[in-house]
Amino acid sequence: MTSAAFLEDFHHVATIGATPDNGVDRQAATPEDAQTRHWFAGWVREAGWELRVDGIGNMFGLLEWTPGAPYVLIGSHLDSQPLGGRFDGAYGVVAALHAARRLDAEVAEGGAAQRFNLAVVNWFNEEGGRFAPSIMGSSVFAGLLQREQMLDVADLQGITVREALDGIGYLGTSDGPEAAGYAEIHIEQGRILEREGISIGLVDSSWYTQKLDIEVLGEQSHTGATAMADRHDALVAASKIILMVHDVTAEFAEEALVSSVGQLTLEPNSPIVVARRVHLVADLRSGDPDIVKAARAKLIEDIDALAREHDIKVNVKDFDIRPIRRFPEGGLQLADKVAANLGLSARRIQTMAGHDSVAMNTVAPSVMLFIPSVDGVSHCEREFSTDEDMVAGVDMLTGVARELVAGALADASPEPAAALA
Repeated sequence: MTSAAFLEDFHHVATIGATPDNGVDRQAATPEDAQTRHWFAGWVREAGWELRVDGIGNMFGLLEWTPGAPYVLIGSHLDSQPLGGRFDGAYGVVAALHAARRLDAEVAEGGAAQRFNLAVVNWFNEEGGRFAPSIMGSSVFAGLLQREQMLDVADLQGITVREALDGIGYLGTSDGPEAAGYAEIHIEQGRILEREGISIGLVDSSWYTQKLDIEVLGEQSHTGATAMADRHDALVAASKIILMVHDVTAEFAEEALVSSVGQLTLEPNSPIVVARRVHLVADLRSGDPDIVKAARAKLIEDIDALAREHDIKVNVKDFDIRPIRRFPEGGLQLADKVAANLGLSARRIQTMAGHDSVAMNTVAPSVMLFIPSVDGVSHCEREFSTDEDMVAGVDMLTGVARELVAGALADASPEPAAALA
C-alpha cells in the first residue's frame, strides 16, 4: 500500500510488450495485451477480490463491502497504440488497483459500512488502434455501442474482436457491475499542466470529435507501361486529400481545430502497380462543434472537386461522431476539495482526447483527473510522466474514490446518452 509498491507495479507492467525505446506495444487482444490481463487477474485474485470479465472483454475486480449495493468504478485501460507510451491507460489501471487496496484496508480497519462498493476496471480496446472505434469496451458497457456489432468488427488482417478475445481467453460471459459512479486518472497528453506548474487537472469537458471514413477508388494499371494521361491513381488523389485534412486547420483560429489522417491502406500495394484503392481515416476535433462541422463541409466540397479533376470516385462516410461531454459540477468541486486537502495545486481543464470516462459519464456521474505529461507528448515511445507526479495522482484518486463510495455524488445525474449526435 506504499508508493514504492505502486511504482514497482507500474514499472513492471511497462516491461510487458516493451519496445527498445522505452515504449510499449500492447494492442487490444494481442498476446502482449493478454499478458497484462493475466497480470491484472492475478493481482485481483491475490488481493482476495472477485474477478469478472464481461462479453466485450472488460475486466472488473470487485470489492463488495455492502451486499447488494451498486459499485463505484475506478480504472482505465491496459492496451496501447502500436509503438505507444507506457503511461497512457496503464497508469490509471495500476493507480486504481492501489487506491482500491488502500480503501479496502481502511474499511477493514474501521468497519464502517460504505454506501457503495468499489470495482477496479480494465476497459477493452480504449485505444482503437487495432479495432475501430476506440473507447469500445466502456462504450458497450454504457450502452452507446452494441456488443454484437462490436464483436464483429475486424482488424486489417480480417480477425474479428470476437475471435481475438476468444483466442486470448478473455471473451467473458459475466455481466459488469451496476455503476453508481466512475473516476479515472490519466496523463494529460498535453502540456498545460507542465507549463503552468499545476499538479492535477480537473477535466470539466471533452472536445467535439468527428471522423471521416474516406475511400478513394481509381484504376489499377502498370506503373511503367501506362501513359501518365491515362492513369487514375488513387494514391495521388489520396495524398492530396491528406494535405487537405491537414491544411483545413488554417481556415480557423490558431489551435481551434486539430486534424490528422492517422491510418491509410492501399491496394494492391505493389511497387509496379498504380494504386486502385486507398482507404484512410480523417480525424477532426475542436472545442466548438460548429468549427468541426464547417471543416467537414469544406473538406467534402474540396474532395468532390478533386474527384472530378482526377476522374476518380471518392466515397466519404461520417462515423464516430462524439459530442462535447460535460462532467458534473459536483464532481469537479469534490475533486478540487480533495486536491486542496492533499496540498496539490489543481485547475480545470478540457480533454481534447477521448477517454473511457467520457463514455461512462453518460451512465454514472464521473470524475476525470489528469497528471502532467512531460513535453505534452503521447501515443509515442517518448511519452513520460514523473514518478512524483504519478504518486501524487494515486493519492488524488484514492481521495476522490473515498468520497464517491461514501455517496458524495449519489444525487448527481449522469449526462444523458440522448446527447449523442
